[in-house]
Amino acid sequence: MGEFFAAALAFPTVLLTILLAAVVLFWVFAAFGVDLDGGVELAYGLGGVPSSVVFSLLVPVAWFTCLAGAALVDGYDVAVLLGSLVVGFGTARVAVIPLRRLFPVLPDASRADFVGRVCVIRTGTVTTAFGQAEVTAADGSSAIVQVRQAGADDLRAGMSALIFDYDQDGEFFWVAPIPTYPLGEH
Repeated sequence: MGEFFAAALAFPTVLLTILLAAVVLFWVFAAFGVDLDGGVELAYGLGGVPSSVVFSLLVPVAWFTCLAGAALVDGYDVAVLLGSLVVGFGTARVAVIPLRRLFPVLPDASRADFVGRVCVIRTGTVTTAFGQAEVTAADGSSAIVQVRQAGADDLRAGMSALIFDYDQDGEFFWVAPIPTYPLGEH
């Protein structure tokens, strides 16, 4: 066991041992709910998954390859280190391909997502200059938004309305009442 630790703490493996310790420490913190993933987007075929996942694949493979290479080949320390990094990179790049499906890129939410949705009026009335309503997004979250109506319909608190447009300049939504009919009438 002493030979193992001596090899893990000898050059060139010691450089990757430090990185491996950092990866293990990251996952210990993650297990306790600490969010350390900076959301860095990686290039060279490694993008599409969190950087913590990429490094958690790359570093252990490179460390093991370097440990084995240093034990098998004596005197080519820099070549073993570089070779192990190439093997780690290649392994991570191949492993990332199926993992990308687990981390889909979703478009950013925008105010236009509310157009076509039903809202509930939250102010006493809605006019051409004033009004607020609560609208629920596709993900289930709700928001209070500024609304206006073009006509003189009776839109009061608690009534439902349809959001049919968004005014970029005024930063409000245009709404129209939703007609309701008693059962049996159309």
